[in-house]
Amino acid sequence: MVLVIDSTGRGQRSAHAVPGSEALQVLSADIIQCHACPRLVAHREEVGRVKRRAYLSEQYWSKPVPGFGDPRARLFIVGLAPGAHGANRTGRVFTGDRSGEFLYRALHETGFANQSLSVAADDGLRLYDTYIAAAVRCVPPDNKPTREEILTCRPYLARELALFKELKVVVALGAIGFEAYLSILQQSGAIESRTRFRFGHGVTYQTHAGGPVLVGCYHPSQQNTSTGRLTREMLRDLFEEVRAILTVPSDGGPRIA
Repeated sequence: MVLVIDSTGRGQRSAHAVPGSEALQVLSADIIQCHACPRLVAHREEVGRVKRRAYLSEQYWSKPVPGFGDPRARLFIVGLAPGAHGANRTGRVFTGDRSGEFLYRALHETGFANQSLSVAADDGLRLYDTYIAAAVRCVPPDNKPTREEILTCRPYLARELALFKELKVVVALGAIGFEAYLSILQQSGAIESRTRFRFGHGVTYQTHAGGPVLVGCYHPSQQNTSTGRLTREMLRDLFEEVRAILTVPSDGGPRIA
């Protein structure tokens, strides 16, 4: 049994306490209350007022979106930012749009999720050994956060990562997520420079001794998936490789993921 952090920042309690879950709840609440970037605050709220025709009857979340998943995860996925009519509407990362459909289908096919459905925060989706967050927690205009906005939001991701003591793999969806994670490592002193790490789909790096493996992945944006830059098979194969990393312990002996 695990505690899953929902879009309100509250956890759904299991029969046993989960180490670190209370800290995640506090962090999620801090994220949801953030108003640090005026441009993003105005945009997320405007999207919720105007709405898309298909969702006119819905109440949009229109607040920063916290992370979601298993507080004991060994796999941490870093995305870019909430989708305007996806996570900004539903309140859960990668939920309610085609990017989420693409991502959660791959996670379900590779055993990291109990279902491929990702339509609402209360749709029953559960992640196994996996936690998903974003470099930026508010929807940016044209999906393009400024450098200042990325830097302002970065401490939330750093706090989140620090709570996962058994991380083995970090998958960065897109170059912004990739650079956000590396910048946190550099700021903490784990790496001296980011220059030797080049983003690409399927690239893997052991960034520093004892740290998790960093895996680059094209973002499952509609632009990437509709053009074939990222296919269903490519994404599934990447998470199969992640599964293989997680099942090989450092001592070479057998391990059940």
